[in-house]
Amino acid sequence: MSSAHWSRPHRPHRPVRAGLVVAGALLGLCCVGVTGLGVWNVQAVRQADAPVRETAEAFLTEVAAGDADRAYRRLCASARTRWSPVGFAAWVRTPPVVTGHQVTDVSVSTRDGKPTGTVTVRLIRDGGRSEERELPVVREDDGWRVCGDPF
Repeated sequence: MSSAHWSRPHRPHRPVRAGLVVAGALLGLCCVGVTGLGVWNVQAVRQADAPVRETAEAFLTEVAAGDADRAYRRLCASARTRWSPVGFAAWVRTPPVVTGHQVTDVSVSTRDGKPTGTVTVRLIRDGGRSEERELPVVREDDGWRVCGDPF
């Protein structure tokens, strides 16, 4: 009897399986990256709520106190190109003047990679009349600035 040499059958290479494993790993890495980026964006937006609110509160407090010069310094560059300090002061003092405010909502989002905020406020005017307005706030010069016509 001759001894037959037994060997394991040759397994074909599995390029499809290897490709699927690599593709799965890359997909997982992409998902982790996208999730991380999303979490970072949400944190950046949430952390911006307080400074956006504080900027709007300070601006409106100064307007209500008649301190147009300080309020003017809180305006963004584009708003300052539309308003001179004298023109802004005259506008602030034009009846019915703002005598108080109440922030009712703050929202922050990113637009073109830049955080922007909208503060919804109830303006109280002399005579007791009130109205709701949206005050846009933008990130500029390492701080937040009011950018728009709030009245």
